[in-house]
Amino acid sequence: MKLKHYFAVVAVSLTFSVFAAEDNPKITIDSTRPGATINRDIYGQFAEHLGRGIYEGIWVGKDSEIENINGFRTDVIEALREINVPLVRWPGGCFADEYRWRDGIGPRDQRPVRVNTHWGGVEEDNAFGTHEFFELVELLGAEAYVNGNLGTGNPREMAEWLEYMTGTSNSVVVEERRKNGRDAPWKIAYFGVGNEAWGCGGHMRPAYYADLYNHFATFLKTPRGSEPKFVASGGHTTDTSWTDVLSKNVQRQMDGISFHFYTLPTANWDDKGESTGFPEDQWFATLWQTLRMDEFIRLNKKVLDKNDPEKKLGFYVDEWGTWYNPEEGREPGFLYQQNTLRDAVVAALNFNVFHEHADRVHMTNIAQMVNVLQAMILTDKEKMVLTPTYHVYDLYQVFQDATALPFEIENPSSYRVGDQSLPGISASAARGKDGQIYLSLVNLDPNQSQNISVDVKGLELTRADGRLITADTMDAHNTFVAPNQIVPGDYQAEAEGSGALQLEVPAKSVLVVALKN
Repeated sequence: MKLKHYFAVVAVSLTFSVFAAEDNPKITIDSTRPGATINRDIYGQFAEHLGRGIYEGIWVGKDSEIENINGFRTDVIEALREINVPLVRWPGGCFADEYRWRDGIGPRDQRPVRVNTHWGGVEEDNAFGTHEFFELVELLGAEAYVNGNLGTGNPREMAEWLEYMTGTSNSVVVEERRKNGRDAPWKIAYFGVGNEAWGCGGHMRPAYYADLYNHFATFLKTPRGSEPKFVASGGHTTDTSWTDVLSKNVQRQMDGISFHFYTLPTANWDDKGESTGFPEDQWFATLWQTLRMDEFIRLNKKVLDKNDPEKKLGFYVDEWGTWYNPEEGREPGFLYQQNTLRDAVVAALNFNVFHEHADRVHMTNIAQMVNVLQAMILTDKEKMVLTPTYHVYDLYQVFQDATALPFEIENPSSYRVGDQSLPGISASAARGKDGQIYLSLVNLDPNQSQNISVDVKGLELTRADGRLITADTMDAHNTFVAPNQIVPGDYQAEAEGSGALQLEVPAKSVLVVALKN
């Protein structure tokens, strides 16, 4: 049996042998038929005004005893630079549709205090606003994704914010920006017209939102050459009506449609499951749930291919990640959760799915960057720890702007729990910007290592060099006391004779290697 994909979820045998066996899976990569470019923005981040995601997590202020760069945590900035963050989405999320942008400009001691009604009912002093956000993305060397307020705002408010950020004239709005310390306009890569219109953004019908989008977008103008990609708020389930209605009825500028999906182990919002101490059936259920991402994208791509055959529209998964029960003793509305090896596997599985659909999926944002849901980084006052998910982003840097490569998989089998089964291995192959061929392999099975034969047509592979993430337990995680329980380790494998290269993939692991000839 053979499967042909640019991405593949592959199953493998539960018994491992260091030698090639006829029933072991074999991956054959065809480097002569390049596929779509894997847009670097697939590795985007999300920073919402939520819990300690921005305040303490990113912004501590210039007078903080925590080492900072003009108010931004030095340790967090340096860590995020290391994983080459390409894009940051802000200010929400649900928060975006109640955000008054003028609250976040001008002298900080004169900015009004509001209540964050979505997340914990805490006071929002607006110390982190438009200027601070753009300073953050400049510090990271990233691009900006700004989400406008359609829910409680109006077209003039949204249009003036866009003018404030991008304008070059001597208008009163642009002069206000200059008065506040920024002469040159900022560049915006993406601009969202509302968020989750089906839910916290207004509980709208697709047709009603499409009319509002046309209304608002009519007035969203920037100087020529500085237009962002405009993003419409799309769906979140197998119901493709949002994608269908928007792609048929939005007549104004629209470059992409968003989609949100969170991985819940139980698929029950009232009892989502715990972030640690979970049994194997919840490991299995979590991976099963997250692999639904492939189904959602395929369903929506089918609609887009019908309504937009020229592929002018992107499909942007601008919120995704794991969501567990609140940790005991913490404010439930802050959405702080521990991040384990399971989260690392979830992240890598999603990346492999996004690579498969790189022709439409040009941008995604994990929720969220620091201290919220499936975060890269956790902080506790002056302390900081990198999560297993952070390390997956580090390994997958080589796929940013790489070119997907098709491959065949022979002899797939499965990872089973009871009478249910999942693929045992997820894979993706691409040629990086440096010309090397990279292969990612994710072993979903928490109990058995796998032996996989790898071949590249027309090349005689001699070795594979890369890095590996794994641990002894399914819920292994880094803490402020023990911050290095999970860190990537070096990985090497050498071919024997003229046979295909054999890669041992340990149980519950993420592996990314460069294939050498």
